[in-house]
Amino acid sequence: MSEKKKVDEKNEEKVAVFICHCGGNISDVVDCEGVAEWAKKLPNVVHSEDYAFMCSDPGQKLIEEALDKGATRAIVAACSPRLHELTFQNVFRRKERNPYYFEHVNIREQVSWSHPHTKDEATEKSKRLVASGVAKVSLQGFLEAPTVEATKKTLVVGGGLGGLRAAKDLADKNVPVILVEKSPFLGGRVTQLDTLYPKDDDAKELIHELIEEVLSNELIAVHTNSEVTSFAGSIGNYDLTIKHTPRGVTSKIGEKAAKAIDICPEVVENEYDYGLTKRKAIYQKYPGSYPSYPAIDWVNCTKCGKCAEVAEGITLENDPTEQSINVGGIVLATGFKPYEPYEGEYGFGQHPNVITLPQLIRHLADNPSEELIWNGKKVERAALIHCVGSRHREDIDKPLEDGSLNYYCSRYCCTATLHMANELKDKFPDMHVFELFKEDIRSYGWGYEDYYTTASEKNVRFFSFLGEELPQVEITEKKHPLSITVTDRLTFNETMIIPTDLIVLAVGMMPEEIPDIIDMMKVPQGAERFLLSVHPKLRPVEADVDGIYLAGTVQAPMTSTEAAIGASGAAAKAAILMSKDIIELQPYVAEINESLCKGHMTCLPACSYAGAIYEAEVDGKTVARVNPALCKGCGTCVPSCPEGAIQVKGWTLDQYKAQVKALAQDPSEV
Repeated sequence: MSEKKKVDEKNEEKVAVFICHCGGNISDVVDCEGVAEWAKKLPNVVHSEDYAFMCSDPGQKLIEEALDKGATRAIVAACSPRLHELTFQNVFRRKERNPYYFEHVNIREQVSWSHPHTKDEATEKSKRLVASGVAKVSLQGFLEAPTVEATKKTLVVGGGLGGLRAAKDLADKNVPVILVEKSPFLGGRVTQLDTLYPKDDDAKELIHELIEEVLSNELIAVHTNSEVTSFAGSIGNYDLTIKHTPRGVTSKIGEKAAKAIDICPEVVENEYDYGLTKRKAIYQKYPGSYPSYPAIDWVNCTKCGKCAEVAEGITLENDPTEQSINVGGIVLATGFKPYEPYEGEYGFGQHPNVITLPQLIRHLADNPSEELIWNGKKVERAALIHCVGSRHREDIDKPLEDGSLNYYCSRYCCTATLHMANELKDKFPDMHVFELFKEDIRSYGWGYEDYYTTASEKNVRFFSFLGEELPQVEITEKKHPLSITVTDRLTFNETMIIPTDLIVLAVGMMPEEIPDIIDMMKVPQGAERFLLSVHPKLRPVEADVDGIYLAGTVQAPMTSTEAAIGASGAAAKAAILMSKDIIELQPYVAEINESLCKGHMTCLPACSYAGAIYEAEVDGKTVARVNPALCKGCGTCVPSCPEGAIQVKGWTLDQYKAQVKALAQDPSEV
């Protein structure tokens, strides 16, 4: 853009106003035509009109035409700027205009959706917001986005399905990858499964193929037993520290691994089998896991040395080492954890025959047999209960330890439970299988409804209960040790008593706990405690921190197929970022008037972002300066300065004052 054009745009305050109907979302409440006609009277407005869908191609064409006819700035009063601010800024970019001479005004969420029953007042509020937007954009100075050179390397955090898929896809696009996995083994939760629907593929076989592809790619550096411990920088140039905890075992152990494991005296619950079995403090996750040799569990290892006496390649020193890395982008694929029922929930923890669906999956995978034996007895009757740890309701379900409830649906559970019911009937045809579901079955997905149909044809019996009338479990210790009482909606609220040998709880998904990463990277969590994307439709894999992407179940409950697709999406976004030599940042950052700055440095402790504000010496004078790559434009530094030397570009105090004045003015007086 020429300097002359910059100057011309800065000096000409010719504003075009567009009011969007949003297909009725706004116009059903707000008189959009009236607001557009009224806006013509506002200072600096040279054009004003309304249109059904401003985000559509014809709607964007209207903005282009207004710019061609002399307008230099524009506002669109429509939905949330989180949806389409970038859409309209790109109109300016296509016309080779400064995109920051556009202002987005929200009259959907803030007006029509907030005041649907007060149309006159909603229209007046819309006018005030439009006047505020015009006042702000009229005072907008020329903004230029700061730029940084991009480091063409990506960090992937997590070595499960999502992380492995993202790493492979990035490397396939010639992007170098550093993959870190906190545990000693790759593969994540998928390795704990047996088969994957809808094709009943072998879960381990599929994840092993993916692991082999990752390991064979020279562009991917894999680090197990590793985690991120520090984080700084901005999009395109992140500085991180990776802590590597020694594995304690090398490949030299060879065939003596089994002997070293056998001689270890420390026995703990095996998390791989969800506590159904035990393992040693030196262990291998499962036969064929990667790496193919054991690791030492430093939490439970007493360093007695017995394993080292019988095998080579064992070092009982666990002093971590640190590695500094620089990457341009980050993919978070830290996964999920299954909900753990509290003691007494449907008898869980009170009777050994009340288990979770993940536990049953592990048991069947490792114990193929013509009979299902549990707690020493043949299982003749099995009942599967849906929605355990999902779709919670206040005053009915017990809160988690932190006081929260899992209001959300975990999505995968219904299909997984139907899949298990069919598997039980296939393996044990004489078994009586019952399914108890909360209000409805949500077996979404192409062909997934067939699981329900097939289960019905195999005489799986279904019972439906209300969320406020949960089934009651009683320990009977009769022929069938457990009994379930349920008010069944399918039989017009008849009270049903179901004797059973085994109760299987279909537990939901919960986000893996990653407080350190959340605190370091400032990635926001949603109300459900999963990591939040910018927008579920328009920017579904992007975190609210530029350059950080979300892969798989880190952001929501998903099936393995969905997690792989989401990870590929995150990799695609990261690869686009890595394709650039120079990355544009947002221009809305703090700016210091050094002629007013007295060097009090009160702004420095007010800033929440390390390195965003720093102290500098200029001509023998101490002043504060801003690193635009690190500043987030939050504005907390502005009121801290006693000299008024700090402003946020694009959100100056003069602009705020003009907006407030416009909001306060009666629209009838314009």
